[in-house]
Amino acid sequence: MSVLTENRNVPLSRLTQVELRKLADTRAGFWLLLIIGLATAGTSAILLGWAEDAEQTFSEFFTFGMLPSAVLLPVLGILSVTSEWSQRTALTTFTLVPARGRVMTAKIVAGVLIAIAATVAAGLLAAVANLIAGSLGGDASWTLDSSLIWQSLLLQMIFVLMGIGFGALLLNTPLAIVIYFALPTVWSIVGGIVTKLADVAKWLDLNVTSQALSEADATGGEYARLGVSVAVWVVLPLVLGFIRVLRREVS
Repeated sequence: MSVLTENRNVPLSRLTQVELRKLADTRAGFWLLLIIGLATAGTSAILLGWAEDAEQTFSEFFTFGMLPSAVLLPVLGILSVTSEWSQRTALTTFTLVPARGRVMTAKIVAGVLIAIAATVAAGLLAAVANLIAGSLGGDASWTLDSSLIWQSLLLQMIFVLMGIGFGALLLNTPLAIVIYFALPTVWSIVGGIVTKLADVAKWLDLNVTSQALSEADATGGEYARLGVSVAVWVVLPLVLGFIRVLRREVS
């Protein structure tokens, strides 16, 4: 069996391991992961140092601790795709594994796994912070609606996959990062200012519809609006980006 044929048959699990390693192999990826970790720990320090005793609960530590990864993990998702082209490793990657769809699938799986890891890490840091709060006289309540756990995880996945989608669609790191942050923000502003777009914004503004995932009693209507906005901002860029990666000439 030729080497090329063997590489075509590389298990998805091994490709995913490679993609996970790539996330920390680059200087940008390493520092971004480090910043996310420090920022997550910093949220607990902020609540311990300045929040009222009643606000020092596991629920508060956990939900506040999810913010840094929700903002920065999508950038890591963007880098996982665009770095192949900016650092010119795409030629090596797609020579070793010519089935580009398998490589992209591995990047998506790696993004989902890093989102899960970030959620677990935030939960562990929140637990430690809550124990410290209890010893310092804080409320230290452990009450947390179970739905908020999987909803927080889902929110992380949505934003990471959105980052991967924008990265695959644009294949340019600075442009993808700027568009990722700017376009939804501009749409939110326009939707809030233009009255005629208010009803449309309720369905297509991911910044608005994703707020349902921070509520323990989200309704079916809120999930429906979230689904529509995810289809526009996450699924569509992923599909178009997937196609672009499959068709783009590697030089």
